[in-house]
Amino acid sequence: MTDRRHEALIEVDGLSRSFGDLRAVDNVSFTVPGGLMTGFVGGNGAGKTTTMRMIMGLLATHAGEVRWDGRPMTATDRRSVGYMPEERGLYPKQKVLDQLVYLGELSGMKAGAAKAAVMDNLARFGLEDRSGEKVEKLSLGNQQRVQIIAALMTQPQALILDEPFSGLDPQAVDSMVDLLREHTARGIPVLFSSHQLDLVERLCDRLVVLSKGRVVAAGTVAELRNRGTERYRITLGGDAGWVRDLSGIHVHDVDGSSALLEFNDDRARPALLRAAVDRGDVLDFTRQVPALSEIYREVTA
Repeated sequence: MTDRRHEALIEVDGLSRSFGDLRAVDNVSFTVPGGLMTGFVGGNGAGKTTTMRMIMGLLATHAGEVRWDGRPMTATDRRSVGYMPEERGLYPKQKVLDQLVYLGELSGMKAGAAKAAVMDNLARFGLEDRSGEKVEKLSLGNQQRVQIIAALMTQPQALILDEPFSGLDPQAVDSMVDLLREHTARGIPVLFSSHQLDLVERLCDRLVVLSKGRVVAAGTVAELRNRGTERYRITLGGDAGWVRDLSGIHVHDVDGSSALLEFNDDRARPALLRAAVDRGDVLDFTRQVPALSEIYREVTA
């Protein structure tokens, strides 16, 4: 069994930041529990990158606080965080291995340990034979892999990753996912932003949704699904068009014998089923579990 007695916890409490008259982040609060992956989603300009920079101390906060294990987060704490910024910070003229070892040493690793960690991670991403090449000679996807290794190689106590899956092919995504899960298995908190909602839905234990600088939803995928409008699909033995005539029901779509609908009145559901049985066979009646993309559109509308 995994020992998680030393799980960390990042708490973001009331963070705000303005740029001139623009309120980029407005009273944002959420937690990133240890041992879990928290997805940070929102459209362009929602405030995700600004929030991450404030967590890392790269931008001053105009209000609010970031806490680490219940106390204000310090510069020392932040040095133990693996951070992958939106603007990738690689030196294009430097060789991959030399650069990663140098970055490891800056984080306090011994040269030998840094080289071993680098080669192990390069092998996991299929890049061990590119270690002597300059970064600028790599494809954008492989440069992304190198940037990820820089964030993960030091065994950080937390991970803050801004769009870590951008530019990765499916195989590299799988390798990245395995690495992240190794870190959460050690009990560390992981926060990453992504526009790939299907990937976020598959990976994340928790979600934080930002819109126009504010948190509009937060919780597990199941919690977010349960807070949305309940929709049902009924499939009949014959045409389902008649359901449009029933009161207390909003019909979203009818396709032959199948109808997608929601109930505006608790009494409408049994009334629908009685009417359907009176007319013939009811082949299926199930609640439709919304995809994360549907939840996202609903909470950010």
